[in-house]
Amino acid sequence: MLAALPFAGCKGEPSNAAGKAPDPSGAGDGEGDQALFDRDRQPQVIIEALGLAPGKHVADIGAGTGLLTIHVARAVTPGGRVVATDIDGAVLDYLHTRMMAAGYDHVVEGRVVPPTEPGLEPAEFDAILLAQVDHYFDDRTAWLKKAAPALKPGGRLAIANRLHHRAAAVAAAEAAGFKLVTEVADIPGQFVAVFEVAQPSPAPPPPPAPSKGSP
Repeated sequence: MLAALPFAGCKGEPSNAAGKAPDPSGAGDGEGDQALFDRDRQPQVIIEALGLAPGKHVADIGAGTGLLTIHVARAVTPGGRVVATDIDGAVLDYLHTRMMAAGYDHVVEGRVVPPTEPGLEPAEFDAILLAQVDHYFDDRTAWLKKAAPALKPGGRLAIANRLHHRAAAVAAAEAAGFKLVTEVADIPGQFVAVFEVAQPSPAPPPPPAPSKGSP
């Protein structure tokens, strides 16, 4: 289950101290929300770790106002699709404004989901991305078990977060039936762990049949 907190705060997105809606272009005052986010979170590292490319279908979980989603959309264009989920419809309205301003509104679908449900179609996604959001789950393992069927065969799950969340995140993913395939620690104070659904071990071969004439 999820704690009763909006996903919009889970991304660690820069806040606007003046209480004004941020500029979807990222300009704003000074560097702007997008520039601050990009400098702190280095989203290209996550894009490269997941191997995102044109045509891929990606679920961005707890997308908030879309500061990471815009990078995902750019990486999968042309031909790709991004489903950006959040439990707060208001932030998804703003995400849509940001995508329109950047020209990616045809690529990104905002989707309001219940706190305990991924809300994703089965076998539809090449990648599921949880960026600074998994620690808000009351039960990480239960959520991840529900999300696993949404991946296509060979699809990948990426968890990116602050380093102090790493042990709990990896343990939950493994308990949910995922195996760690790669990990990147290029972002100061953060980790990016990429998982695949673990395949069951092959059954041992049957013992050889006794030869004729054996006692």
